[in-house]
Amino acid sequence: MNELILKGAAELSQLMADGQVSSQEITQACLDRIAQVESAVAAFLHVDAERALAQAQRIDRQRAAGQALGPLAGVPVALKDSFAYAGAPTTCGSLILRDWIPPYNATVTQRLLDAGLVILGKTNLDEFAMGSSTENSAFGPTHNPWDLERVPGGSGGGSAASLVAFETPLAIGSDTGGSIRQPAAVTGTIGVKPTYGGSSRYGLVAMASSLDQPGPCARGVLDAALLHRVIAGWDPKDSTSIDAPVPDVVQAAGQTDLTGLRIGVVKELGGEGYAAGVERRFTEAVGLLEAAGAQLSEVSCPHFPLALGAYYLIMPSEVSSNLARFDAVRYGWRVNDDGRHSVEQVMRRSRGAGFGDEAKRRIILGTYALSSGYYDAYYGSAQKVRTLIIEDFAAAFERVDVLISPATPTTAFKLGERAGDPLAMYKADLCTIPSNLAGNAAASFPVGLSPEDGMPVGLQVMAPPLADDRLYRVGAALELALRQQWSGPLWAELVRREESR
Repeated sequence: MNELILKGAAELSQLMADGQVSSQEITQACLDRIAQVESAVAAFLHVDAERALAQAQRIDRQRAAGQALGPLAGVPVALKDSFAYAGAPTTCGSLILRDWIPPYNATVTQRLLDAGLVILGKTNLDEFAMGSSTENSAFGPTHNPWDLERVPGGSGGGSAASLVAFETPLAIGSDTGGSIRQPAAVTGTIGVKPTYGGSSRYGLVAMASSLDQPGPCARGVLDAALLHRVIAGWDPKDSTSIDAPVPDVVQAAGQTDLTGLRIGVVKELGGEGYAAGVERRFTEAVGLLEAAGAQLSEVSCPHFPLALGAYYLIMPSEVSSNLARFDAVRYGWRVNDDGRHSVEQVMRRSRGAGFGDEAKRRIILGTYALSSGYYDAYYGSAQKVRTLIIEDFAAAFERVDVLISPATPTTAFKLGERAGDPLAMYKADLCTIPSNLAGNAAASFPVGLSPEDGMPVGLQVMAPPLADDRLYRVGAALELALRQQWSGPLWAELVRREESR
């Protein structure tokens, strides 16, 4: 295995600055790895090898000419296939967008390019980011590199899997109900949902506009912070973007002493329905945080158990509105039309063939919730619950600086295990949904492997809005403790397993 693909973004950046390796060499190593493992992992929907190498060569020339470059210049990154990237297919994992090649870049995409990162390609996802397993992709599922018979989480399973398959050192995801954090938890990686409005949604194909948020994915805390800094900040193209300074997440990622930090353990996120191995590793991690100087206490957020029901009314309502544009007339793939059908018939046939079952399920549910006579009873009531959850967070953050919980109730489940049971699938996001409804910052950090099945377990950290730096402070302490416990990073165990096969 090429040693370059095992290194993190910060280390690769330093090696390039020291002249020990070029961006082209790093990019080629990643592309070689993709060619080696993609048939088994299926993390990518599109690999943009030619353009990636051209970007790497340009960065190498700029560095050789003495130009000032950003800290991640020349480092490869994978982009979730819901972000527009001019000239590259952007499918959102759906047949209805299978032929769309955007003529523009999403703000996140443009900021990656402006910072000199090398975009390797587009990663797989549940169709329009609707799912918790990446099995809802129209182009087939992604497999978890820890166990190829298990899911990598969703909706951003492709981005998470690409990290632990060592195809890329960095990836971009989007988080609507846990689509960054839940895959991070079940793959042993790091996934961060910034404060809502902290990173631009312009050019991110919308699923649920009041919930979607782009964020960084990485194998190391500092790497995630460096990527966070690149993509975050105000964007006039996004009306929900916050015009405020980005918290100093990079500085926070260098802190490992938690002395004086008040951490609240959410009482409602645990117990029945949570795997014993997940709870064991979570409890051990609480002890590690206390040993690092944090002050731990239990905090009740009484309305969190209502979050799942509220989310599955608010989110589908926004889905039904956002996906209405894909009508085969203005946007979206069209079923072959022989000219004998009306516009309505073409639209119905195209949407019927272009959307998968989960997308249809959520469109129908959302349309019903918004329909005359049911709006107040369903959508209106769900928004009231959302307010109560926001109030729970506000009350909790008066007592503590951050909240913690398991990131997801179980480890990665088997492919197909929950495919026929939507409710069981939805429950994978029990812990992550409250932060999307409230808009505060949240992240998942690995805390070891479950003693039950040897699969990764994640701990979720939740911080107040615009206090994203607190996530990284806790994550850095956990990372240090875990490295000491495992005599290296957690993913090194994955390398040992691969080399022993």
